[in-house]
Amino acid sequence: MGAVTADDRVDRVPKQDRSRATRQRLLEAAVACLAEHGWAGSTVSVVAERAGVSRGAAQHHFPTREDLFTAAVEYVAEERSTALRALFPEGTAGDRRAVVSALVDLYTGPLFRAALHLWVAASNEEQLRPRVTELEARVGRETHRIAVDLLAADESRPGVRETVQGLLDMSRGLGLANLLTDDGGRRERVVEQWAALLDEALG
Repeated sequence: MGAVTADDRVDRVPKQDRSRATRQRLLEAAVACLAEHGWAGSTVSVVAERAGVSRGAAQHHFPTREDLFTAAVEYVAEERSTALRALFPEGTAGDRRAVVSALVDLYTGPLFRAALHLWVAASNEEQLRPRVTELEARVGRETHRIAVDLLAADESRPGVRETVQGLLDMSRGLGLANLLTDDGGRRERVVEQWAALLDEALG
């Protein structure tokens, strides 16, 4: 076998870059399809067409439909976690209302809509259920850690952990309501009330 030349290395890097770009397009297309069409309407072929790649290329990256959609929701969840932290790069300076509003926004966008379709599918698909359950648990733990950090919550105090979890559960509930109607005014009032409750509960 001959030595690897500099030209070989140059040729290989763009190929790796193209592979990463293809994977990302597939993940983003999968989330968009899931949010718009639900599980039943989101086949690998539909996602591949939306991403502008062949079905074979899609299956090269994700051998099964379950692989594709669990990876897609995980990818965007991680992106949103990063975006949430980036909203407050120097901390929140005690502005808990801004934190509550940002957390609520996590549950009213296309990620939550896509995740909801995946949860519904997992409730009926035995092969999908354990993977989605594991993914949701991991994303939930990460979101909880971010919320604790941003709220400067001391979970060693009784009731604080439950208060933070209650905020996340409330945010998820607002996200569910938003699937049917965009009631921004009511959501703003709920955010204001929760910010006041957190200031009292967390000190």
